[in-house]
Amino acid sequence: MIENLGNTDKIVRIFIGLAIVLMGVEYESWWGLVGFIFPITAVINWCPIYAFFGIRTSKDKGRKLI
Repeated sequence: MIENLGNTDKIVRIFIGLAIVLMGVEYESWWGLVGFIFPITAVINWCPIYAFFGIRTSKDKGRKLI
């Protein structure tokens, strides 16, 4: 896996993920669990959807994660 998330993308993912989780708690919906995907991808610096489509927001072009 090669890092494909930039710093701005990671910050946005964390806020969006937390918002989805909080909305899931507020509305007592299991859809709030989907919100955990965003912060997890931000922490590991890799998004499988970005990898599939060849999208990269990271400035470091060759940093391997594993």
